[in-house]
Amino acid sequence: MKPAWSVILFTVLAGYGQGLAVALSFGVMSGAVDPNGFGFPAALACSIALMLAGLASSFLHLGHPMRAWRAAAMWRTSWLSREVIVMPAFIGWLVLWWLAVNVAPPHDVLARSVLPAGAVVLAAVLWLCTGMIYACIRFIREWSHPLTLWYYLLTGLGSGLALAASIGAAGGERGLLLFASRFAWAAMLASAAIRFAMLARNGAVRMPSTLQSATGIRAARLTQMSMGMSAGSFNTREFSHGRTPVTIVRVTLAAVGAGFALPLALASLAALQPSPWLWLLVLVSQAPGLIADRWLYFAQARHPQSLYYQRVA
Repeated sequence: MKPAWSVILFTVLAGYGQGLAVALSFGVMSGAVDPNGFGFPAALACSIALMLAGLASSFLHLGHPMRAWRAAAMWRTSWLSREVIVMPAFIGWLVLWWLAVNVAPPHDVLARSVLPAGAVVLAAVLWLCTGMIYACIRFIREWSHPLTLWYYLLTGLGSGLALAASIGAAGGERGLLLFASRFAWAAMLASAAIRFAMLARNGAVRMPSTLQSATGIRAARLTQMSMGMSAGSFNTREFSHGRTPVTIVRVTLAAVGAGFALPLALASLAALQPSPWLWLLVLVSQAPGLIADRWLYFAQARHPQSLYYQRVA
């Protein structure tokens, strides 16, 4: 498949925003993070800003952005429509929490329990919707697997916890730094394990159909010599990334190294020798690595129609 940068940015930014909101929620509910601290409203505002940036980038994928509201019409059967409904609800809930933190008194149970718990639930539902958009497409075998759901959840949670630790380190919020760093390494390790499992599985996936079964020609060796038309089309543009195998290998190495291996190594050093700068380096390495990994996630998916256009794919 051809990766769309609007969708790549949307999923990565939204994952950061959701993960940060969940980290703040559990930190507040456990008592490790003070919602009335100086840096907490800024951290919550950062989560809201990331969600809004992701939502804005998703509009770039629409042919007619003014008709975006119609995407919610099929909520009974479409996971995309459900995502379109849940995401603004989640953003609105975070804004409500931000207002409660800045307006309500310190002992307000709303800002310390009800709103954080609701944020966790909505973030989980949003991850479910995002993952199921791809996992429910059965004819794309690289996506149609439960690992897809865990991939979105764990990469978002790991990146959000790393961001929370970085914010705590940069803002001098020791409570947030200690709480986020305590769980960030485990979440990042789990996301790396899921991603490596996906890469191994996708490398072994074989299409059930072949050129022989698609054309009815029983020849043992069947070679396509042209793409079936003299010029390109929507199918040749949108269902093939057009990159060489060498490029795919390079992107894979960049994604694994910068998105998972290096952040894990830096997080391990931060656990052995606490240093605020190490968590900032984790964030600097992880963000471009996850973008490369999300590009690879879409590029690895093979639509069955690529059997016909394999001269292009």
